[in-house]
Amino acid sequence: MLRLEYKPYTLEFKFKAGTSRGVMTERKVWFIKIDEEENPGCFGVGEVAPLNRLSVENIEDIEPKLEAIKLSLGQSEIPHDNEGVFELAASLSGQFQSIRFGLETALLDLINGGRQVWFEGDYTYGLRTIPINGLIWMGEKTFMTGQIDQKLKEGFQCIKMKIGAIDFDEELEVLKYLRKKSDDLVIRVDANGAFRNNEALSRLSRLSAFNIHSIEQPILPRQEEAMHLLCRKSPVPVALDEELIGIHSKTDKAELLDEIQPQYIILKPSLLGGFRETQTWIQLAESRGIGWWITSALESNLGLNAISQFTAQYPNLSFQGLGTGQLYHNNFKSKSEVAKDRMTYVDSIENELPF
Repeated sequence: MLRLEYKPYTLEFKFKAGTSRGVMTERKVWFIKIDEEENPGCFGVGEVAPLNRLSVENIEDIEPKLEAIKLSLGQSEIPHDNEGVFELAASLSGQFQSIRFGLETALLDLINGGRQVWFEGDYTYGLRTIPINGLIWMGEKTFMTGQIDQKLKEGFQCIKMKIGAIDFDEELEVLKYLRKKSDDLVIRVDANGAFRNNEALSRLSRLSAFNIHSIEQPILPRQEEAMHLLCRKSPVPVALDEELIGIHSKTDKAELLDEIQPQYIILKPSLLGGFRETQTWIQLAESRGIGWWITSALESNLGLNAISQFTAQYPNLSFQGLGTGQLYHNNFKSKSEVAKDRMTYVDSIENELPF
């Protein structure tokens, strides 16, 4: 008989993390533990990490749903392979996409021996690293330029900058400062849907002066016709992010990509419904010539470790967005850690667990 235990945990930011949706100082997640009553010494761990105002589920509904899953899980047998894990997690979680990610993670850990090795391969053998971008949070100009100097000192070759919350001319000044540092630096920007439709193209035109690699979600999601027009006319390649959240069926995913025709998509497994849903997005994107990369969504290092292992399965990776585990002062140690501009797996580190 399978058993589930969960506990809430509040991650505390080292600084005020600003986005166009507001400033964050803390982040609530739920850690889950799944074991078999007959073998309590071996257990799998996972993380349920919804984001307020972004996830499709209501945060206050998480614990009641986890309580219901505790009862249902007791009638389930342990899956024998990844596909069995995905099927069980889907049947238990319903439309709770962050819970599905947590269940997938805990069950995959359990069937792999409770070692926090979710996807074994060259990455977990220490034979491969993952290139990542350095993330610049919004704030006063000096705060942003200070972050830039630090990221470049650490060796990052790709910088992603949050935009859309302060004066746009000030943001352009910061981008000008950044571009002067290097002509070869890859610069990405993330608007989190902050641009108004009638100003988006003019702003994208001004951004193009800095040789921007791409912009994530320039306008709010669920405006397919307007987003398609931007993707067709923008001088800066467009990447869909929030647009993908809450799209459940494979048919709906395909229709969205065909209607908007973006240059890139951004994949956040903990918000998209887990690893199988992410795999589907990747398959659909690659068959259409759409680029993609994977981004963490402010999970703890536990969820970030699992996402990094999943990401490392794919060859020829561009810069991924996997460095957010450094944001909290009360995080847990993980074998996946940032070394310069790479996510690396260090076997000598002991994973810290919340249970």
